[in-house]
Amino acid sequence: MILTCPSCSTRYTVDEAQFQPSGRTVRCAKCSHSWHQPAPEPEPAPAPEPEPATEAAPAAIPTPAEESAAFAAAAPSTNSGTRAFAPAAQVPQTPSGRALQAVAVAAGWLGLVLVVLLIGYSGVRYRQDIAAIWPQTASVYSGIGLRVNAGGIDFRNVAYKRENEDGQSVLVVTGEIVNLASRELPIPQTIRITLTDADNREIYHWPIKPSAPTLKAGGVLPFRTRLSSPPVAARFAVVSFAKD
Repeated sequence: MILTCPSCSTRYTVDEAQFQPSGRTVRCAKCSHSWHQPAPEPEPAPAPEPEPATEAAPAAIPTPAEESAAFAAAAPSTNSGTRAFAPAAQVPQTPSGRALQAVAVAAGWLGLVLVVLLIGYSGVRYRQDIAAIWPQTASVYSGIGLRVNAGGIDFRNVAYKRENEDGQSVLVVTGEIVNLASRELPIPQTIRITLTDADNREIYHWPIKPSAPTLKAGGVLPFRTRLSSPPVAARFAVVSFAKD
C-alpha cells in the first residue's frame, strides 16, 4: 500500500501486513509528523480469472518518491505504537564558509605585506631617481640614514696632494664625477675647488670645466686640476658644483 504524509505529502511504500486491524501510529521521516493510520480495507473476493492472454500486462512502474523512500524496519511494537521512517542518506558537506573566509583574509594580508615590501625595496633601490624627480624626498632619505643626491650627479674619490716642481709648490686635486641616476643627465659646467684653513674658513677658490656636457646612467668622468703656489694656510680642499 502507498502511505502519504498528511503534512508534507511525502509518499512511502509499506507492507500492509504490518498494520493491525485497528491501525497504528506512524511518523514521517522527512518532517517528523505523526498520525494514526487506519488499517487497509480488506480486499473483495477475487473475480473469476479471465482467459490467459497471449501477452503479459506491463508491470506498474513506481514513482521516484516511492523508490527512494523505504518503510523503517523497527522492532515490533503494540497496536498503538509509533513506527518511524528511515531518513534519507546524508550528503557529504563541503568546506565551511568560515574556513574559506579565513583563507581569503590570510591571502589578502599576505598580498598586502608583499606590496609593502616591494614598495620599500623600490624606494631604496631607486632612491636617486626618486630624489631627482622629487627633491623634497632627499631630506626623508637623509633622516633614515640613506645618502642621496637630488641632482643625480655627484663626486667620488676626491683627493689632493702637494707636489714640488722645479722648487715650486703645486697642489694637485683629483676625483671623479659620477651619475647616480638610471638615465643620462647633464653635468653642471662649472666645478668649484675651494681651499679652507684649519678652521674651515675659505681662503681661496678657482673654477674648472668638466670634459663632457652629459654623463650616461652609471657613468664616471675623472677630473684633475693643479694650483701653483697654493696658500700656505690651506689645509682642506672642497669640491662642489658652482651655483648658477
